[in-house]
Amino acid sequence: MRTWHEMRRFPLAVQLLLVNQLGVNIGFYLLIPYLATHLGQNLGMSAAVVGVVLGVRNLSQQGLFIIGGSAADRLGARGVIIAGCALRTVGFALFALGDGLPVLLAASVLSGLAGALFNPAVRAYLAQEAGERKAEAFALFNVFATTGALIGPLLGSALLLVDFRTSALTAAGIFAVLTIAQALVLPARKVEPSGSGVLGDWREVLGNRAFLAFALAMVGMFTLENQLYLLLPDGAREATGWDGAAGLVFLVGTVANLALQLRITRSLKSRGSRAGWIAAGLAVMGLAFLPPALVADTGSAGWLDAIPVLLGALLLYLGVMVASPFVMELIPRFGRPELTGTYFGIFYVVSGIAAAVGNAVVGWAMDAGESGGRAWLPWACCALVGLASAGGVAWLQRRGALPASPAAAASVRDEERSKA
Repeated sequence: MRTWHEMRRFPLAVQLLLVNQLGVNIGFYLLIPYLATHLGQNLGMSAAVVGVVLGVRNLSQQGLFIIGGSAADRLGARGVIIAGCALRTVGFALFALGDGLPVLLAASVLSGLAGALFNPAVRAYLAQEAGERKAEAFALFNVFATTGALIGPLLGSALLLVDFRTSALTAAGIFAVLTIAQALVLPARKVEPSGSGVLGDWREVLGNRAFLAFALAMVGMFTLENQLYLLLPDGAREATGWDGAAGLVFLVGTVANLALQLRITRSLKSRGSRAGWIAAGLAVMGLAFLPPALVADTGSAGWLDAIPVLLGALLLYLGVMVASPFVMELIPRFGRPELTGTYFGIFYVVSGIAAAVGNAVVGWAMDAGESGGRAWLPWACCALVGLASAGGVAWLQRRGALPASPAAAASVRDEERSKA
């Protein structure tokens, strides 16, 4: 009830974007987690071809975030959001209707490009519409996104009892409804010219050393978040000997997110600095991997062994809840409002590369740990990554390289006025 009450305090456009994110994650997660199985088992494709199809989708999204961000700045976030959802409708429908490799590659490209368009555009639009309440808006955004990430796989599992095409068409239908809702409800906003060309905008953002340092320091957040889909589910399955235990990781996170996200953000917003809380959240994310490490080498399988893994999942979600809203609030403050989308786009390009490299490293650590009798190795690697990122943000804060929080900026302005 608190979530709905807080949601109604925002403009209608923000409310739609929150519901939009719920729908986006439901549609995405009811299809994509089962795509590899469909390609390999139903269509009989080799593992190499499956990897190509999935890799093309990921590359189309992660590599083109900067295009989506620039388009949002120059064409208006509203139109880019609508175009992205429409493209994903087409892409997911192609997954349902086509069995040949060319059609599947086209579906992968379209669905990936769709994400590259609407992900930075949604965040830019939300940052603009939320005004000085960006932290609360992005906290709610996390709540709806996490809820959708839980509902999606559950719905996908049920629809797969019919067949994969039913799942794909349902996902396409969800994105079609979202596209229509956005076209009807989202108000158009005047686009302020940036004063330079696209390449000039990119040079300006890439020349912002403080922003790039912050983006690199945040590599840990995205690497560790991705372990919700790799290391933690694998740890839950190993601890219990039950494949369904992976779902408990998401259930723990969703319940915690619904109960605590808004409380945490509203409580921390008025205490300390934003950068300090980002560093603290990253540290908690790193420490989350220590409890599972303690039972990784026991070799037993039972529900008691699952408790440290679920505790780790809870701590990881708590760390994300602490850090993420303030990260999203901080990004637009690095530069001019006219380049908000570009800043988000480049930030997500860096995060996408980080997640890919991080998953590869964690995967290597999992294999090395298993073959060498050191099952704790991947957990220790993740803990070090989180603590290193926390240290990086804390170092940037001490050097004064990060933008001031809204309250601090207002305090400085008031002090300057009083001196004048």
